[in-house]
Amino acid sequence: MNSGTTTANLATPRPGRNPPARAADDVVISVRDIVVGFGDKIILKGLSLDVMRGEILGFVGASGGGKSVLTRTILGLTRKRSGTVDVFGQNLDTLSYMQRRQLEQRWGVLFQQGALFSSLSVRQNIQFPMREYLDMSPRLMDELTVAKIEMVGLSPDVAEKAPSELSGGMIKRAALARALALDPEILFLDEPTSGLDPIGAAEFDELIATLQQTLGLTVFMVTHDLDSLHTVCDRIAALADGQVVAVGPIETMLASDHPWVSAYFHGKRARAAGFGQNGGR
Repeated sequence: MNSGTTTANLATPRPGRNPPARAADDVVISVRDIVVGFGDKIILKGLSLDVMRGEILGFVGASGGGKSVLTRTILGLTRKRSGTVDVFGQNLDTLSYMQRRQLEQRWGVLFQQGALFSSLSVRQNIQFPMREYLDMSPRLMDELTVAKIEMVGLSPDVAEKAPSELSGGMIKRAALARALALDPEILFLDEPTSGLDPIGAAEFDELIATLQQTLGLTVFMVTHDLDSLHTVCDRIAALADGQVVAVGPIETMLASDHPWVSAYFHGKRARAAGFGQNGGR
């Protein structure tokens, strides 16, 4: 996508974003009745959600409503009070330490703001999961690192730069390269376009869409970006009051009568972006 792309261009969904109906065995992530709280405050209140193989699922909700909490709960970074999380048909609560490590190699994570290690170069950041999980020579790691850097649209010379030398968009791409270091099957993205200008955000959306199609990824994307939701997501799950209140393609969101979903997809910002006009965009 070139720098001349306009917001109007982004209104057209990417071709092929209407996948066929899938069987139950195509569920890659199954969350059931999850309850998460901090002290007396309950964030997720019996939340259930399925993520299907090969889809890009956009997860949307109010700020502070628990979007990132669900991601961290699936990853095992936040403790749940009750409920189950199955990934690739495996209940995470029943896995041994070694089984858990093997499973973790099958997903990659792009955290908010990239979360690169500031004391490490881009090359060292990308190689961090390789050193943790893989047994390979330094030369092979270096070759693989360059491949990942180029895969996300960066120049190979970025490898020796420190995160402080990178722009916001470059940090996101370098962090994405690290998330892809182990050739994962699932990619978790937490607000991937936050902090980017509209052109940078559009280019990053297109990069995610291209990688998903090329690598056959399943993508779980926490976002508030209406353009991302419309342009790259197969389905959207809306979070309100600690539960998923609507799931489906963009048309389902536009037709929902839930107060929060309706306000989000038909509010002033949505109208400014072209949503909610004549039942669509």
